[in-house]
Amino acid sequence: MSKLLYRYATSIAIGAACLVSGCAIAPGSDSNSARDSTPSANSRETSTAPSQPKRAAAAKQGQDRSGTKQVGKASFYSDKFAGRKMANGTRMDPQDDNAASKTLPLGSTAKVTNLDTGRSAVVTIQDRGPYVKGRIVDVSPATARELGISREDGVANVEVVPLSVPSNTASEAKR
Repeated sequence: MSKLLYRYATSIAIGAACLVSGCAIAPGSDSNSARDSTPSANSRETSTAPSQPKRAAAAKQGQDRSGTKQVGKASFYSDKFAGRKMANGTRMDPQDDNAASKTLPLGSTAKVTNLDTGRSAVVTIQDRGPYVKGRIVDVSPATARELGISREDGVANVEVVPLSVPSNTASEAKR
């Protein structure tokens, strides 16, 4: 009788572990197109939160409060992300100056300059991403037009210079 109870308890525990671990796995995406490389492209269609591995990667990189410029590639949000919640809780407005960065703190403002055209725009970091190697910022479609990034190109070489970075109030409160 106790052997049967042990087997039953073990199978319940294994089933619960599989169920919990299955929730932490995000579906993958092989797409490298600019429109599908937005912050939530690799997460479920109904979810806008990045997957657990992405959160861990962002935490490892840490927040950049140094004000150091970054040079890399910029892409822009797909139209399908319009109205979805961003990391700061606001809804993505394709006509706004919102942007996503893996390292700049939420609420930072930065000047993004297209190195190919010389055009620049000031953006507010309101989301996390992009999660494609070599890309340092995702911008709204309106900002992409301002920078001269076409839908056909999808990406551009940019320089990102932080203009203002919010203070780290959480660590200051602990002191």
